[in-house]
Parts: sequence; structure tokens; C-alpha cells
Amino acid sequence: MDSLQAFGTGAWFFISVYMGSLILIGLYAFKARKENTLSDFYLAGSSFGLIVIFLTLYATQYSGNTMFGYSGKTYRVGYVWIMSLHFMTAIVACYMIFAPKLYVLARKYHYVTPTDYLNHRFGSSAINILATLIMIFVLANYLLAQLMAMGRAMQGLTDIDPAVAYQQGVIFLTLIMVVYGTLGGIRAVAWTDVIQGGVLMLGFMILIVILYQQFGPISLATTSIMQSSDLAINSKVTVPDADRIREWLSYILIVGLGSTLYPQAVQRLYAARSEIVLRKGLAMMVFAPLLMTLVAVAIGIYAIAYIPGLEGEESDQALARILSLVQHGSTLGYWLVVVLYASVLAAMMSTADSALLSISSMMSKDIYGRFIDANASQAKLTLIGKLISWGLIIFLVWLAIYLSDKASLLKLLDRKFDLLIQLVPGFMLSIHWKRMKALPTFIGMLVGVIVSLWLAYGEFGFVTNGKVYGFHPGLIGLLFNLLIVILGSITFQKLNPVIIET
Repeated sequence: MDSLQAFGTGAWFFISVYMGSLILIGLYAFKARKENTLSDFYLAGSSFGLIVIFLTLYATQYSGNTMFGYSGKTYRVGYVWIMSLHFMTAIVACYMIFAPKLYVLARKYHYVTPTDYLNHRFGSSAINILATLIMIFVLANYLLAQLMAMGRAMQGLTDIDPAVAYQQGVIFLTLIMVVYGTLGGIRAVAWTDVIQGGVLMLGFMILIVILYQQFGPISLATTSIMQSSDLAINSKVTVPDADRIREWLSYILIVGLGSTLYPQAVQRLYAARSEIVLRKGLAMMVFAPLLMTLVAVAIGIYAIAYIPGLEGEESDQALARILSLVQHGSTLGYWLVVVLYASVLAAMMSTADSALLSISSMMSKDIYGRFIDANASQAKLTLIGKLISWGLIIFLVWLAIYLSDKASLLKLLDRKFDLLIQLVPGFMLSIHWKRMKALPTFIGMLVGVIVSLWLAYGEFGFVTNGKVYGFHPGLIGLLFNLLIVILGSITFQKLNPVIIET
């Protein structure tokens, strides 16, 4: 079978109830609010316990891109994408560089947005504006990728035209998402994370068992690929060359460092009940790649072996094609696919909504509250944030529909990390180095962004597939960024040896 069997009345009833339950969670979260403030709406009053903080960090790190995008990427490049297991693990290691200390400062000084730390640390409007713009652009890109993934997930589930299914999926799922997010804020998003995170972990473990029963061990799929007469397919299980190894290292560095600075991830650090809860939650995250990333890679390998011929954008449907085979195999397989799809859709929605909440928090507090109406009340800023959410989501829904046949899901990843990684000195270095100065930090961040974009979009002989000898342009930009920050701060310190305590 080439596509998923269109879901019947029972399946759609289950999915409708599942989606409706998300709105009920939003209503319950709305009633659970303790005050109409930014801290309560965006951080739930820093009340998340261990299970909630683990599963909400899990949902932040693993999104629609993980399952659909990573299985599609594996389909395109083969076993080399096992690097995703390493860079997902690297994220947890990078959190430990700054997260515990940032959490202590956040509780002491009542941070709400990521740039609250930068404002407290440097007292520089220029740094705040640049960092906020970077984060908003990155989050808009991230949110767009989630909306597109939601549309892709809906294709083939009904008998209607796939393009129409994509459009309707994006519109209706986004509407549900923004309703419960606007009602319950981060509480609603985190509580839905707990439900679908648990379902997804269990569901994909069952899926691997079914794939093993249906196709045999992954070694058989690997042997089938190796025996292919098509060199392009055969190369997907060969030992990577030097370029691939450099690319591997590049992904580990850029994703490991960059993912920890997603604004929604930083705000989840703020939302933990205590530093002990945060540390335990991060420790549990070490095992998460085995439950999701490794599964996505395995699905991609099975798809290469048993579903050949997916070209270009079709490769992002590798997971959907595998689920089609499982669905047609048995009644258990059919209902497993129904439950998994409902959970995947909900996970994409909560991931998108957490990004939307972060954008609205920064635009309302860091832009409107800081530069437009400094005397605005907490209730007004919260309302402004909600209105921004609705306005932005309308634009991004239109853009997701417009780009439906113009961008692979994984292509939406690269540029955002190139930019996001330029925040590394501002957060990870400055939190430990008290002599780090504001002006070099701003100049370094700006130069890093310019160099990254210049290399990414310029015409250079040493740039191949958007990478400099296998390395992301953002890493080259980060080197210039760090040099400016370190040398500039040392120079300033020699000229004015006064340490500014944080």
C-alpha cells in the first residue's frame, strides 16, 4: 500500500474527542490560574514538578520535525543521520553549562522572558533588541515548520485531495491550538505535553515491535539496502566520508548549543518548581533520544528498504508510508496508527503553541512593555500577548499553505540554528564570566549574525550545500563572535578594571 487507509468514522470520532479534550484542558488551566500576570500565564508561577518539567522539556526538544523530518532525513541520507542521536544527547550536556545557574537567577530576579537575563546582566537596550529579534525570527521559523508538519500529517488521512487536506489540517489544528493556548497559557501546553508525551513514548515502542514482527530486524533492512543495484540507495549504508564526518560534528555542536537557547526551552527552565526538580528533569532527558530519535532513524531505514522511490519533498512522508503498512497489517495496527496520529498531531500543536507563547511574551514584555508603554499593567501586557498570538498565527497559517510544496521540513532547521547559536556568548559565557562587557557582546552577536548569513547565502566555492567544508555557517559566525567578545572584554577590562557583579 502506498498511502494510509483513510480513517473511518470511529477513528475520526476518537481524534475529534482527543482534540476536544485539549480545549477542555485549556479551560481547566484557565480556571487554575492564580493571577492575571505574565509570570502566571507564561511560567505557571514556576510550579512545574518533576514529571511535568521532564515531559514539557521532552515535548520542546521533540516535535513534528523529529518524527516526520528526521525519518525523512534518514530516508535521504541513510545511516549517517544516526548523528541525530548524538546531537540530541548533546543538548542535555549543553543545558548543564548554564541552566542551573540561570534558574537560580531567574527565581531571585523574577525573569519571565529569556532576555530578562540579558537585560539584568548587561543593562543594554541594543543587546536586548538584537537578541529579541533573533529569537522572534527563529521562533517564527520554528512555528512555521510545526504548522507545515501538521499539514503533512493530515495528508492521506481522508479521501479528499491531499492539497486540500493539508490546508484544512493546518487551519483547523492551528485554531484548536491557539484557542487552548490563549485560554490556559503554559499550563495548558505543559499539561497536554504530559498526555501526548506518555502516549508517544509507549506508542512508538509498540510500533518498533510491530515493525520487527512485520519486517524482521533492522539488520535485514540494512542487508536489503546494501544489496541494491542502485548506487544512490546503496550509499546510504556505507561508511561516511570526511565531509560527512565534519557535518556530523557540525550538527552535534550547532544543535547541541542552539537548542538549549530556544526561548520556549529557557522559559521552561524558569517554570521548574525548584533547582533540584530541574536537575532531575534534565537527567531524565538523557534517555529521551533512545525513545524518539533512534526510533525515527530506524523508521527511515525500514522505509529505504521497503518503500523505495520517494523523491524530494515526498521523503518527508517516509513515516506516513511506514504507518500505512502497519495500518493495513492488522486491526491492532490500524488503531495503533489512529492513536499515534492523534498524539503526534497534538504534540505538534503543543510544540507550536509553546513557540507562539514565547513570541507573544517577548513582543508584549520586551518590546511593547519596555519601549512602547513602560507603565502598562501585567493584565494589559498579558492581553497584548494574546492579541499578538492571534495576529501572528493568521499570517503564519497563510505562509504554511503558500510554502506547502516549496520547502522540506529539515531545510527549515539550518538557518535558525545559524542565528540562534550567536546567543551562546550572551548566555553561556556571560553567566560564568563576570568581566564580559556589553559592547563587545553586542558587536560580537551582530558580526556573528552577519557572517553566518553572508556565508549561507553568498556565492562561494568553499560553500557546499549551505555548509563550509561540512560545517554550518553559524559555527563560523560563532568563532568571530567569541573572538570579539573575549578580546573586546579583556581590552575593556584593562582600560577600566571595574568588575560588574551580576
